[in-house]
Amino acid sequence: MNYFFIVGMTNFLGAYKEEDMSLFTDFYELAMCAAYFDNKCFESATFDLFIRRLPENRSYFLFTGLEQILLYLQSIKFTEQHLDYLRQQGFSESFLEYLRSFRFSGDVWAVPEGSVVFPNEPLVRVTAPIIEAQIVETFLLNTVNLQTTISTKASRVVYAAKGKDIIEFGLRREHGVDAGMKVARSSFIAGCLGTSNVLAGMVYGVPVFGTMAHSFVMSYPNEIDAFRAFLKTFPDRSILLIDTYNDVLGLENAVIVAKELESSGFKLGGVRLDSGDLVESSKRVRRFLDDAGLEYVKIFVSGDLDEFRVAELLDKGACVDCFGVGTKLGTSSDRPYLDVIYKLCEVMMAPGVFSPVMKLSPDKLTLPGCKQVYRYKDLDGNFVRDVVALASERVVGAEPLLVEVMSGGRLVYSLPSLDEIRLFACENLSRLDAKYKSLTSVNVYPVELSVSLQDLVVVLREKFLNKVHSGNVSK
Repeated sequence: MNYFFIVGMTNFLGAYKEEDMSLFTDFYELAMCAAYFDNKCFESATFDLFIRRLPENRSYFLFTGLEQILLYLQSIKFTEQHLDYLRQQGFSESFLEYLRSFRFSGDVWAVPEGSVVFPNEPLVRVTAPIIEAQIVETFLLNTVNLQTTISTKASRVVYAAKGKDIIEFGLRREHGVDAGMKVARSSFIAGCLGTSNVLAGMVYGVPVFGTMAHSFVMSYPNEIDAFRAFLKTFPDRSILLIDTYNDVLGLENAVIVAKELESSGFKLGGVRLDSGDLVESSKRVRRFLDDAGLEYVKIFVSGDLDEFRVAELLDKGACVDCFGVGTKLGTSSDRPYLDVIYKLCEVMMAPGVFSPVMKLSPDKLTLPGCKQVYRYKDLDGNFVRDVVALASERVVGAEPLLVEVMSGGRLVYSLPSLDEIRLFACENLSRLDAKYKSLTSVNVYPVELSVSLQDLVVVLREKFLNKVHSGNVSK
């Protein structure tokens, strides 16, 4: 292929607004909802959102995206513009009239953001009139998929850095404006020090960082003149990029201007390496800086980094204080999506009476009934094993993970600040055994089904298969 399609933003900041998110759904969701409506199916139902399986090289997930889900459920509505568009797609006037007054009125339980979670555990549980529960599916899946994918990736990078700072630098290659915003948020929750994304800094309060580009250095006749010009503007917080031409000569120029800066009462923040042999270059830079009495100057490296490269550099003795990790973090390049699922698990058959349902497709079996996830911990608070049980069960000695966040369509949960979510995620990750944080192998954390849930699975499977064999598959 020797060409590219260049597609603009279609006026991203004006073509659609936050209130248009009600149409951020797959067409078949609306088609099913119209059929439910036409057939007078208004009974309540419960759906589980979960992740079916682990990607290669990962043993856990770091759950994020709940705040956006709750804000969406609170605000979803259909405007006249939306209804006009749906009318053009062939939906009936009676269904459009139903949508005109649509509001989410259901109950939602979820694990808190920043929780370490595992496959087949319900992360979000939605109980609502089936049309309402169905119509929100796409947004919930899209939101959890992106943010949990990125937060999990970022947590691996932070773990690989062994206490060194990580800054998320991937904005220019992340998949669109909204993805760029959510990547900054999710990576900060996972432990990154901050982001290069200025808008994310303003909206979410994530600390923002930046150094300088090669183009700034190249725009001046001499490299040292570029350094002096930059330090003139930012004398108290500058990081100089020293490998535009030659890292040795760039380092010598950086030391000269650092000494000049000292005479003005300021200190150079750091130097950045973006190419070449980062191990040997960083060692050489550290020695040179220390010999010049600039022990306080930090070394910042960037350039095609991920958790594997960060771990490799440190294992080889690289002298690095901070890593700028961009494309491979911001796109989760090795595993860019999760097998996130939203499936029906029970339907109300009579007022207040729910009937459990399950899917029997090969390799895609789902768990029936309204469920809770319980976590066992050791005496030090470290995670030992999880149990998925029916919500009606009591599991002694374990902590329930799902908490009520919405009731009757109203928020009943105090949304934590981003800093609080970040601290909660850090605590969760610290309670996970190191073997589950391996970068190159999967160690399966024990997630069990309660005896009652196992029995229900067996009963429903046999019941359904008997109906299939008898030719009667109605509920």
